[in-house]
Amino acid sequence: MNRLLLIFIIATCLEFSYGMTREQVKKTMTIIKKQCLPKHPVTDDQVGRIEQGVFIEDRNVMCYITCIYKSLQVVKGDKLDMGLITKQIDALYPPDLKDPVKHAVSLCIHSQDNYNDLCEKVFHAVKCLYEKDPPNFIFP
Repeated sequence: MNRLLLIFIIATCLEFSYGMTREQVKKTMTIIKKQCLPKHPVTDDQVGRIEQGVFIEDRNVMCYITCIYKSLQVVKGDKLDMGLITKQIDALYPPDLKDPVKHAVSLCIHSQDNYNDLCEKVFHAVKCLYEKDPPNFIFP
């Protein structure tokens, strides 16, 4: 096997074992964004600044956010699942973001218990994530 190819394979394996960069996580989420946008009638004005903390309380926005998190496979049954979220953070996030984001999730996971509707649950939990840790919040 070519040495350069072997180095590339090892580097790729190390990258995935340590998580992606923030930019790679964002790019992955952007792919999901493109899948969810056509499913929910929202505009970029409504959802384009969520990462900066602009959460518009509109049913379509709420369900769009839910679509993102369902696509990330962190929704189980009718709510966000702490175990699934933790697995995704461990698999995808860069090492410096893992602990702070997990901490924010632990502070926010129960905020969804105040709502009956899945879209409202996810919306308010995600809004809480931003409020608890704006610098480490990632959204497409």
